[in-house]
Amino acid sequence: MRVALGVSYRGGAYKGWQSQPGGGTVQDALEAALSQFAAQPIRTICAGRTDTGVHGLNQVVHFDSPVDRDPFSWVRGTNRYLPSDIAVQWSAFPGDDFHARFLARGRRYCYLLLESNVRPAIEHGAVGWIFRPLDGDAMRDAAARLIGEHDFSSFRSAECQAASPVKLLKRIEIHRRGAYWRFEFDASAFLHHMVRNLMGCLIAVGSGNRPAAWMDEVLSARSRDAAAPTFAPDGLYFVGPYYDAELNLPERTAAMDWLP
Repeated sequence: MRVALGVSYRGGAYKGWQSQPGGGTVQDALEAALSQFAAQPIRTICAGRTDTGVHGLNQVVHFDSPVDRDPFSWVRGTNRYLPSDIAVQWSAFPGDDFHARFLARGRRYCYLLLESNVRPAIEHGAVGWIFRPLDGDAMRDAAARLIGEHDFSSFRSAECQAASPVKLLKRIEIHRRGAYWRFEFDASAFLHHMVRNLMGCLIAVGSGNRPAAWMDEVLSARSRDAAAPTFAPDGLYFVGPYYDAELNLPERTAAMDWLP
């Protein structure tokens, strides 16, 4: 039976999503818990990898298991063996042809940013931080220049393993609530460090260091050297993938209502 899970996690204590020989990743912890619950080795495939320190709200994974359990048993049983900062939110049986990565129609990220002259404390590790005032209209102008299908090489890390730098960026929305800025990104797929590099450039514009039109130059340069430094991972959340409606997979978790 092919099983799909939606997983939430805080990434601060982990070396990213993808399993490593030395352990210490979200995938390592999830697969260990699944293997204990199923009493046999379980290997998962995810919808999108996240970096060290990046959080996940609805990471979708799939795996195959001969163990017959009802959907909520996979949730409750797996969570029993997971650390407190990782939790399965839902499970489903979408069919043997389901693939968490290849069937995703798109992926969404959110970045939370605190604008304050004092660094965060309560929300340490859960938000990015800037002490300079930001111009929302300038950032929205710059963001609009990125929408569409482009070569995003300027926002791609040297370690990126994607076959092509060309991606379709469908939407960037920027909102403010009190001292917190929320940046929402929706794309067909993302390159390694792409959102954090986009954030670096948007903040350079918002803080007045660069004009909004500079974003056109960065995009057309197709060179990482043209862009701003990579921004911190702390406030970055993988909101999750989305699929065709007939699969009937949840696209929301409770944590989405918790974010500013």
